[in-house]
Amino acid sequence: MESAETDETLESYGADIGTHEGLVTRFQEWVLVDGNRLSVAAIILLVVFAVVAALYELGVITFVNPGAVTSVASGLIAGTFSLVTLVVSVNQLILSQEFSAAGRARDRLEDVIEFRQTVADDAAVPASPAVPTRVLGLILESIHHDATALADAVGDHDDEPSEIVIRYTNSVRERTERIDDRIGQSGSDAFTAVSAAITYDESWHLYVGTHLRGEYADSLSPAAAERLDGLIDSLKLFHVAREQFKTTYLQQELTRFSQLTVYCGVPSILSAILIGLLYADFTGPSVSAAVLPAVVSVLFLVVLSPLALLASYILRTATITRRTASVGPMVPQKDPEAGPFDVSVGDDR
Repeated sequence: MESAETDETLESYGADIGTHEGLVTRFQEWVLVDGNRLSVAAIILLVVFAVVAALYELGVITFVNPGAVTSVASGLIAGTFSLVTLVVSVNQLILSQEFSAAGRARDRLEDVIEFRQTVADDAAVPASPAVPTRVLGLILESIHHDATALADAVGDHDDEPSEIVIRYTNSVRERTERIDDRIGQSGSDAFTAVSAAITYDESWHLYVGTHLRGEYADSLSPAAAERLDGLIDSLKLFHVAREQFKTTYLQQELTRFSQLTVYCGVPSILSAILIGLLYADFTGPSVSAAVLPAVVSVLFLVVLSPLALLASYILRTATITRRTASVGPMVPQKDPEAGPFDVSVGDDR
């Protein structure tokens, strides 16, 4: 893809995450989306351990009161049981969506085949790839090609509509190049496709393209109008592909989260029980006072591991869902005044 100059007046106003740089932003993106969920959960537990250790050193908390510690352990046992039960219920709900009769399964298959054929026709290739990131890359190439063809179609005209269209196509090409580079440096699974797709605010470009088509329908040449329609169709395909990959990824992610929660749930409950047993002797804790804080703290971390997993997975799934809340040119997260066009209803209506 060739580089393209961009104009800030036609930029997206909210979801282009890749445009922001900085250590804090990169760390935030790693925690919310890019980072391995087990690593994020481990960091959460380490932060909790550091806070507990600091409070102990400052004398704010102690581990010598059997009643207080056993009460906390009892509450953790009940909470862990509730969390595991809730997660298993969510997993059953997800699995229920996979159960379908022959007719419904056939319709789903036909829809996917039809979409893949549409992508292949739009990109002028014999068949669309099977790998999610390659499908996404193929659609991005189509968007970039359509934007370039649209710019060429209006390049010979020296009027305001042509200038606005060229600025628009420059913005589209610059964005698609950035996402294409990100895909080329990443893996090929559904999450890579989703994480790359959510950094491109195609809803904004679809909104701008739809507005240009309605506003300058009489000013554009037939060739330019056809190229603009092709670009809008390619942007629609990107939106559909993103939603398909998001659905597939979230099903896989929530199912894996359910499995990990069950794996951690049993050690968590056993650790909470062990904390209570450490203080069961009426003479005091059954381990040395020198190692008691460390032992109890480690056991508490094991008890809190399902909660840390919940936090790490919900951060990613909620972030992805929030950033893909737009449906086509309906952009609810934008400011009403944001954007290069005045599309307000006139006073005479």
